[in-house]
Amino acid sequence: MDEWKARSAPGIEVIEALAQAAVAALPPQFAGPAGAVAIRVEDFPPDEFMEELDLNDPFELSGLYEGIPLTEKSVMDQPTRPDTVWLFRRPILDEWCERGEVSLGDLVAHVTVHEFAHHFGWSDEEIAAIDRWWE
Repeated sequence: MDEWKARSAPGIEVIEALAQAAVAALPPQFAGPAGAVAIRVEDFPPDEFMEELDLNDPFELSGLYEGIPLTEKSVMDQPTRPDTVWLFRRPILDEWCERGEVSLGDLVAHVTVHEFAHHFGWSDEEIAAIDRWWE
């Protein structure tokens, strides 16, 4: 039991590295444009996200895309901040523990790809072609 005393849950930097690896593994036509999207990892969603989405439990939200999807962007849009994929460490770790059979890397990749799907305006079929999560 003493060996567990020195262990800690994967930190924000681990989740961010896994997310960056998932972006790098995207097909080239998506990986390049995905590089223009910021990735932010926080322990929990900020209160304003919880309020906007009418959520009460922060463990309900493992990721969020904040921005204008490429399919809706116009040259007339004046962005106030960069498009951002948010990942929330504690809800991701909670889901990872609950699932048991999924690696942390696979789960972070799934959440990351799902949020980038919002950025790219992908259909469910396009998501499935890149993210084999559902197989």
